[in-house]
Amino acid sequence: MKRIKKKFVSVLLLGILITATMLTGCSKEDIPENAAGITDTEGLETDGTTQDAGEALGWEPIPTSEPLEESGEEATPEEEIRDGMYRSELTNEWIDESLRDQRPIAVMVDNESTALPHYGVNSADVVYELMNSTANGRITRLMVIVKDWANIEQLGSVRSTRPTNFLLAAEWNAILCHDGGPFYNDEYIAKPYTNNLSGGFARFSNGKATEFTEYITAQSYTNPTKGKTYPGLVQRIEESGYSKTYNEYYPGTHFQFAAGELDLSEEADAQPATEIAFPFPHNSSKLSYNASAGEYEYYEYGKAHTDPLDGDAVTGFKNVIIQSCSFTQYDENGYLIYHVVGSGDEGYYLTNGQAIPITWSKEDETAVTVYRNRATGEEIELNTGKTYIVLVPSDTWGELVIQ
Repeated sequence: MKRIKKKFVSVLLLGILITATMLTGCSKEDIPENAAGITDTEGLETDGTTQDAGEALGWEPIPTSEPLEESGEEATPEEEIRDGMYRSELTNEWIDESLRDQRPIAVMVDNESTALPHYGVNSADVVYELMNSTANGRITRLMVIVKDWANIEQLGSVRSTRPTNFLLAAEWNAILCHDGGPFYNDEYIAKPYTNNLSGGFARFSNGKATEFTEYITAQSYTNPTKGKTYPGLVQRIEESGYSKTYNEYYPGTHFQFAAGELDLSEEADAQPATEIAFPFPHNSSKLSYNASAGEYEYYEYGKAHTDPLDGDAVTGFKNVIIQSCSFTQYDENGYLIYHVVGSGDEGYYLTNGQAIPITWSKEDETAVTVYRNRATGEEIELNTGKTYIVLVPSDTWGELVIQ
């Protein structure tokens, strides 16, 4: 309810008294002395407001045990507006209005140590990490979601995809960018909601094996060593005929964001969460909370993950979602699919050095995954900023370390 301040009450009473004085013809001398014997405001220090003048005369505001109600309407803070900008549905950060309806892309990024350093990952809005194979120490792969893809200088290196990634990309109505993959993908490539680009991206001469040389570029790129020109992402999407804006399979916004800064320590079941280690033996990925930056910094292979296109800054995230998920292994090569369609009771949401238990549910292949506070059942809100989502295999969930 809107409330009238005590200051308003004092001003109102003083206004009534002055009006009454004028109507009855009273002079200054007719005003009775107050307890302090003051009848004149001349020489008194005030800021010029009627209330201060009344206080200088010794008048006291009418005491009230409860603030007075002005109306039955709830006061709501004014929503901030910035010309030519809007709040991103992926991060809640301010971005250019021209991007409002643009679909994001989802890019498969090789996470083998040979593929490091990754270029352009710090420009992603959301980063997934998930097991790519049960072989090779459960090696992981990243899938990065980028809204402003028309400005990509270099992103990758790009590698193959798995069936799970089609299901996750669909949550964002994203165009999945990858380089091939096993035949298990065919079923999902054929889905009407799938738009994907496979292979044919720019090749950079970086002294590595061919599989570690492919990167997304927004515009065409000419390799100075080979003299070969590769079409850019903007051209590829244009030629594909895919809609650049959200289409009929867009499920709507993915996250809810808090109006202010969330402090999870106020939750009854919150726990400190400043060091997190994931059960991925191959790369030993982990997060470390940087309190001064207010972000979780990503580490793997025993060192901080940095981006050369961001001045070698450490990759950091404001929000972290950890989701336990079962999977089915297809064959002896370790190819698999996570059971992301369904629900689960194990997970955590982390921000600002604290964690709370969550549940998750995804109703169908194109639906968003909804994360809820396990204690209250309410959908969680996120802080403004980038988000890291990791799918931890349910059979190693007990090896997850949060401290």
